[in-house]
Amino acid sequence: MVRGRVRAVLAEPNFRLYLAGQGLSLVGTWMQAVAQPWLVLQLSHSGTVLGLSTAALFLPVLLLGPYGGLVADRAHKRRLLFLTQAAFLLLALGLGVLTVTGAVRLWQVFVIALLMGVVNAVDTPTRQTFVPELVGRALIRDAVSVNSVMVSATRAIGPGVAGVVIAVAGAGVCFLVNAASFVAVLASLALMRAGRLRPTPPVAREPGQVREGLRYVRGQTGLWAPLLMLAVVGTLAYEFQVVLPLLAVDDLHGGSRTYGYMTSAMALGAVAGGLAVTLRGRAGVLPLTCAAAGFGLAILAASLVPTLTAELVALPFVGAAGTFFLATVSTTLQMTSQPRFRGRVMALWSVMFMGSTPVGGPVVGAVADVLGARVALGLGALACALATVVGLVVLPRLPPDRRVLPHIAPEEDGPGAGRR
Repeated sequence: MVRGRVRAVLAEPNFRLYLAGQGLSLVGTWMQAVAQPWLVLQLSHSGTVLGLSTAALFLPVLLLGPYGGLVADRAHKRRLLFLTQAAFLLLALGLGVLTVTGAVRLWQVFVIALLMGVVNAVDTPTRQTFVPELVGRALIRDAVSVNSVMVSATRAIGPGVAGVVIAVAGAGVCFLVNAASFVAVLASLALMRAGRLRPTPPVAREPGQVREGLRYVRGQTGLWAPLLMLAVVGTLAYEFQVVLPLLAVDDLHGGSRTYGYMTSAMALGAVAGGLAVTLRGRAGVLPLTCAAAGFGLAILAASLVPTLTAELVALPFVGAAGTFFLATVSTTLQMTSQPRFRGRVMALWSVMFMGSTPVGGPVVGAVADVLGARVALGLGALACALATVVGLVVLPRLPPDRRVLPHIAPEEDGPGAGRR
């Protein structure tokens, strides 16, 4: 049954093109995700500044996320993705040229991070809601799962390559590689067969549509509860771009290679987590609560182990559990939300996941400066425990048959549709 559904997803030529383009591009994206914090740490030598630079990347998502989701609901998603991906290409190219020429300054990194965040506020909900248009509503869960495996696989490759490239050629080359990788996405979008897409009709412009989306989410326990759990976990548990460089340098007395090994170890686990979602993953508040508990236990173990070898054993479990949790949230939201609200719902996913970083990044960086990177990493375990409590409190409010979702996402709203 599982193989048949995965085969059906991969039989879609447009989805295969999407996976190929995103797969190549995300290797470059993960290289930049490793290289940019390393560059900031070299320029500032401060965990607090590192946290602030990460916050700058995601602050626009926090402020503009709901409006980015509305843009995604109103727009032709394929055309919009052409624009956002081209913008990412130009920004990565600019940072790469500044870095390799030695002209880069800390304020420039912050400005480019902010601009990337603005683009991300629109790009993320657009990409999230483009997947159902590629495969149709019956295959949403399986498409999200396969996409999670692809993302996890690129995480296994990109950070390791980045560690080597930084050590040999410097962080700037990582940015240039990332810029070049966006060509693959643009090519995949251009080659898609428009006749095989299943576009959601754009939402007509009306006043109050952001508020309408917020009211829609507030009225459904099956939407606001996963978003609340993601907000708690996203604020403190997913700040690995802040914690891991500090852990590699301050606690494990390593350099860029050590950092690359650690991120690659976590990414290898993320591949396993993505495969687990594909083979065994379920959507709903009950699976999400279990995923939050498992993620917390994995982070706790990683924060306690004393050596690099033990850390490299623990981090794959962190990667697997983190991917499983994130994919479960995404699938739950996509399968619960009605199509005309899906862009705004997934924009709130962006706000809770990426938009929480402007709060969590500086906090985790400051804790690492004062109490050490291991304590900062342990904050993530506490956040997962709180999210688990939220899930346990919410579960009795849901009917037993809605705690784990069926495979098919809902169609357009009818009277009272979507109430949970």
